[in-house]
Formats: sequence, C-alpha cells, structure tokens
Amino acid sequence: MNVSDLREILQYVPLFRGRIFVVAVDGDVAASENFPNLLLDLAVLRSLSIKVVLVHGASHQIKQLAKDRGVPITNSDGIGLTDEATLQVSIDAAIRLTNEIMEGLSSVDLRAAYINAIIAHPSGILGGVDQQFTGKVERVDVEVLKLLLEEGIIPIVPPLGFDGEGRTYRVNSDSIALEVGVELGAAKILYLASCESFNSSAALPRQLSIAEAEDLVKKRKSEIAPGLGSKLENSSKACRQGVARAHVLNGGLNEALLSEVFSHEGIGSMVYSNEYQQIRRIFKKDVRAVISLIRQSVQNEELVRRTRNEIVENLGDYWILEIDRTPVACVALHHYIGHAAAELACLHVRKSHENQGYGRKLMAFVENVAREKGVHTLFALSTQAYSYLQQKGGFLQAEPSVLPPERLAKYEASGRKSVILMKALRV
Repeated sequence: MNVSDLREILQYVPLFRGRIFVVAVDGDVAASENFPNLLLDLAVLRSLSIKVVLVHGASHQIKQLAKDRGVPITNSDGIGLTDEATLQVSIDAAIRLTNEIMEGLSSVDLRAAYINAIIAHPSGILGGVDQQFTGKVERVDVEVLKLLLEEGIIPIVPPLGFDGEGRTYRVNSDSIALEVGVELGAAKILYLASCESFNSSAALPRQLSIAEAEDLVKKRKSEIAPGLGSKLENSSKACRQGVARAHVLNGGLNEALLSEVFSHEGIGSMVYSNEYQQIRRIFKKDVRAVISLIRQSVQNEELVRRTRNEIVENLGDYWILEIDRTPVACVALHHYIGHAAAELACLHVRKSHENQGYGRKLMAFVENVAREKGVHTLFALSTQAYSYLQQKGGFLQAEPSVLPPERLAKYEASGRKSVILMKALRV
C-alpha cells in the first residue's frame, strides 16, 4: 500500500464512523475459501467504529443438507414455494450456518449474537399457488438491533422470519437485507454474491442510478444471473426508500468489501440514490484543488497555466466533477457574449479516472450550459487532446479567424500554435 492509497482510505473514516452497514452474504460465499478473509474485513470495519449487521443466505447449505438427507425440496432461495419438509431442512441448515458464522466472528475477536428480529407473514397465494411456508418481512425489530449495535455486537440475521403465533417462515435474505437497511437507516447495504454468479453474467456497470438499475434488470434480465438480478432489484428498492447506496460485489474476491468501501470507484456495482457523481460550480475554497488537479497537465503543456488570481477572477466559469466529494475532473466555459460564442477550456480528468466517460460527461454538461446562455458556437483550443475532442466531442478543425477578436489576440500572443476546433450547437 502506498501513501496515496492510505490517504484515500482515511478520508472515508470520518464519513462512515458511527454509521450502519448491512452486509448480506450468500450461502455460497459463506461456504467459500474467501469467507475467513471476509470476516477479517468485518473486523476492520468494526475497528473504524462502523456498525455492522450481518444478514446471511443459506441456499447452498439447504441444497447440500437436503442432498445428504435424501429429502426432495421445493425451493432453496426463499422466493418460491416452501413446503414443510423444505422448511425443516431450511431451519436446520440456516441455524447451523449461523452458528458457524458466530464461531468465525469469535475467531477474529468480534462479538456477535443471533437474533430473531424478522417478523414475517406468509407470502400467501401467488399465481394460484399457495407458497405455504415462504414468508415476507412484515416488520423489523429495530430496537433490539440498535441495542446490540450500541453495545458493539454484530447482529446475525438468518434467512428466517417468525410470526406472532411462533411459526417460522423461510424468507429470502436479499429482501431481509433491504428491510433491515431501510428500517435502520443504514448508510450502505453490501450484497456479496458467489463467483459463479459473476462468471455466468454479463459485466455490470460500476455505478447505476436507481432508474438505470431498474432498467437493467428489466431489459437484460436473461443476461444476468438470478442471484444478481435479485440483488440489483433489492438495491433499487432500498435506495428508493432512503438508503444512500447499495453495492453488489463478488464475494469470492479477497478484500472485495474493503476495496468497494474505501475507494472512489470500487470494484463492484453500486446503485445510488443521491448524486454520487456531482458536477458543480467551484468556490474559492476549491481553487487550490483545481490547480492541483491540472498541475501535471500544465507541466506536460497539455493545458495553459492558470494562476489562482486568474481562476478567482473567472470563478463562475469553472466546474468540477466530484466523486464522494473528491474532485476528479474539471472544465471551464468562457462566454464571449458579443459573438454568441463560448470556449470549452481546462478540460481535465484525473489520470486514475481516465477512460470512464467523465470527459464526455463534462463536455455534454458544458454544451447544455452554453445553450442556456444562448451560445450558437462552441470552440476549443488544444495542443495534444484535439483528436479526443474530435472523436468524442464532435468538434471540427477550424481556422484562427473564426475566434472572437480578444481570444484571437491571446492565441497569437501565446505562441502555443494550438489546434482550433469548432462545434455548432443546436439551440
């Protein structure tokens, strides 16, 4: 780990300290070789004063136990019909796994408790078929979960629910994580799925808005493993109900949990309810960050050097793109009012965030701002990025004579001999 990695991690610590993370682990992940590493990751989160609720599935264990006993089961994931024989196998497999998880947490010096915090009712009759012992979450015993969390104890929630009459129901763990996260006001829900789910699915985007996640599940359902589809669907529901972010991760990857939580881009897929990637005008306090952001490009003569005073004098011309409140890209729009023209300038993306569409996003943003100002023509000057502006931005090469007189004077005085690019805007 280098210094920059450590700094990136440390900036998240104040943000997450005292917050609640719901970590939902599939039964396949709990049975994998990587699970002990995941328990160590949970220990790291707890050491940073992050409160953790662990929800686990048991589909893998249910199928294995049913096979060992020679019992045919009607369903293993808590979504389809659960008959009485399947329920009994589910209870035995889930409670056994809960105990194994508690043993694992004890081995990394974490206190944990199994808690019957899920009050459920029958799913009822769906499509004319009685789902029998398959249940849905009716409510979550929030007070008892908070009591454990305040004492530094990790609540372990199995994929089972109970009603007021003492009956047990098999409940899908993804939906339990959703309800627990919403009721506790969790900062994150982190779904960890098996490696096999990712191997058999099309690659998922790194970040998705709620609408994008819902659209993905709807239009590409056949391309996504069922387990991932369920997690994306529940992630969208969670975000619609107030959880800021929900993540879908490969539980077979070592350090996947920490890499997702403590880095700007992560390694999984995140569904967000707020403006995770925010473009905003800069303030005086941001000027130093902008200068630092473009410093290397200035040294490489890709961008013109800008002093602090020059940026402050034109503060309203500059925007930054932030990820988790960290500037990763910037752009400027200089408006030449008398000529209905504007210059796209100072377009820069941090090297660690290149090739992810942020440059195009900023160009599209600037074009919209220019249109709102009544600009008909957008131009840009570049010594090294002109091919990018042509290919990604739709700019065309032009002669210096098309520049507004005051900009032409600066161009001739600079001696940079930049390529001049123009783009007509549809107003």
